[in-house]
Amino acid sequence: MDSERKARRALLILGLLLAVLFLVSFSLGRYGVPPLTVVKILWTRFLELFTGRGALPRTWTEQMEIAVVNIRLPRILMACLVGCSLSAAGAAFQGVFHNPMASPDILGASSGAAFGAALAILLGASTRMITVSAFCFGLLSVGLVMLVARRAPGARLINLILAGIMLSSLFNAGTSYIKLVADPSNQLPQITYWLMGSLSGTRLSDIPLAFLPMAIGLAPLFLLRWQLNLLSLGDSEARALGVNTGRVRLALLLSATLVTAASVSFSGMIGWVGLVVPHLCRKVLGSDHRYLMPGSFLCGAAFLLLVDDVSRNLLPVEIPIGILTALVGAPFFLYLIMRKEEKL
Repeated sequence: MDSERKARRALLILGLLLAVLFLVSFSLGRYGVPPLTVVKILWTRFLELFTGRGALPRTWTEQMEIAVVNIRLPRILMACLVGCSLSAAGAAFQGVFHNPMASPDILGASSGAAFGAALAILLGASTRMITVSAFCFGLLSVGLVMLVARRAPGARLINLILAGIMLSSLFNAGTSYIKLVADPSNQLPQITYWLMGSLSGTRLSDIPLAFLPMAIGLAPLFLLRWQLNLLSLGDSEARALGVNTGRVRLALLLSATLVTAASVSFSGMIGWVGLVVPHLCRKVLGSDHRYLMPGSFLCGAAFLLLVDDVSRNLLPVEIPIGILTALVGAPFFLYLIMRKEEKL
């Protein structure tokens, strides 16, 4: 009971930290906006949206409102959605494969999405179609991985990993070829920047499009989190407790892959979040997925929001967010492989 009470308290603290970071992020940027003004702008916009009229006198400039609502709000919301999704997917993959090195791109969703985006850029597609192409190819990659794993003899989980490595290699080769033939003055820089990951082009209209597939994928991860605990006992023990291990694994893998593909299609290649954050949460909350999964939701959103704040404020020129997550993730990966084996 003490451990459960500590976990609930830690979840509450994580939620409060995320809420504070969410509000503070609006004040950070080239055009400063006081925190109290941010709250007034958001509250007024909320009332105007649902009641048709505002409740507060406008004591702020139009430039402040544009900066808060049109520029920072969609970016902050997308950072929370992507961070939450990648972290939850990482926790699910690590639990299913019983491997602390597992990450959301293990089934090739990220590589497929990168190829789809690069192909769309090469063909001169619009920003929206680049996102759609990345999402579709991410799902296609996972579908091919599932098909190969089903047809191949041997252990299903091992086949999934091997097929994911093979498909990722193929899609990475395709992306490299597209970069080779792309226009070096226009298309190649756009492809390269997309592959480094960024939230700079996010619009309010992107939020509902991203939220729908992410919500569809995150809901099963949250609802099946207690069965993920049973999978760690082994298949025979889990079946004895009434868990259909095959269906549960498939549901978890498909859900985690869906949110990964959706995240990459809107934000570009942002690595390491799904590897680093679940481990940090495990240190605080323990290995019980009843608390680890919602903790990964909150901590992943806060982590990527913090990294995005640094990426757009550290230097005069914005740093692609994928570079910063790699600077955090690579040393953490070295720490994992150099320490003693850890059971999930």
